Amino acid sequence: MNLASPHLIIDMAQETFTYEGEFQLESGESLQGFQLAYTTQGHLTPSKDNVVWVIHALTGDAHVNQWWPGLIGEDQFFDPTRHFIVCANLLGSCYGSTNPLSTNPNTGEPFYYDFPHLTTRDMARALDLLRDHLGIGSINTLLGGSLGGQVGLEWAYLLQEKVKNTIILASNAKASPWIIGFNESQRMALAADQTWGRKEKQAGKKGLEAARAIAMLTYRHPDNFAERQADSVEALDHFRASSYLNYQGKKLADRFNAFSYWVLTKAMDSHDLGRKRESVANALSQIPSKVLAIGVDKDLLFLKEESQFVANHVNRGTYREIQSTYGHDAFLIEYGQLNYILTSFYLENNE
Repeated sequence: MNLASPHLIIDMAQETFTYEGEFQLESGESLQGFQLAYTTQGHLTPSKDNVVWVIHALTGDAHVNQWWPGLIGEDQFFDPTRHFIVCANLLGSCYGSTNPLSTNPNTGEPFYYDFPHLTTRDMARALDLLRDHLGIGSINTLLGGSLGGQVGLEWAYLLQEKVKNTIILASNAKASPWIIGFNESQRMALAADQTWGRKEKQAGKKGLEAARAIAMLTYRHPDNFAERQADSVEALDHFRASSYLNYQGKKLADRFNAFSYWVLTKAMDSHDLGRKRESVANALSQIPSKVLAIGVDKDLLFLKEESQFVANHVNRGTYREIQSTYGHDAFLIEYGQLNYILTSFYLENNE
């Protein structure tokens, strides 16, 4: 673990945690060890009470101040001159952590389609092993959005009193049929790619482009498309909205891979905080930390009512709302509102 000079380090170099034991998964399968890529920023106080742990969304990575620059970084709300900020690439993702293109120790070849099924609970347990490796006894603030929020709730349940504040953005306590349906449509796009099924790293790339286009329609709101993608002249073809979705699809396919996309969307579908815990409401009631659930008024994917449900069923819950035509993506964009909401939350809780 790097302990940085608070005024010199903006982003830490990526490091790798290697777990060498057998890691049992909820599916009954197991991984013969795994790796997690992670970064740290800032320095621990002597009492180690300033840890801020960020969990990324579906296609994010460990370099949090690159994709959340208005919230994480020097002179931002979570500042490495005051906080020790940790962010790890989730298990199954392709930015340095063990994923389907990693070598299967049983065959000496990449896992490809044989990579085991992961759940958000598995991902939370993997993060907890990293926490223990880093010698972090407790977390002041745990926060994540979307898939990261799902993993965050699972981890908050496991951590119990070891986490003080849990901030869940545009997420839920159980994957809805609506979310599962959208994710399945994206995997159908992957499977429709004629290269899917081949044991090669670029398999499913065109399908991934189509999947991302489908996803973008859930990440934004129709009002946002009307504002930003409307054509200024009468057109019969080559519409701005079409160009935008093609661009977004290619952009993701050039930096991600279809195998991790499949595994991570399946993990999102699996999310159910109440599984083997009586019910979702009962599981939420067992989380002792202060929980801030932030919804987005025009989120078409993770409905604001799902964030309200989380806040209403934890023991110490607060609900706040972002208003934005950006829809689901607003938690990555609306920094002014986020800073106001977070400032109010910490003031109200005597932080």
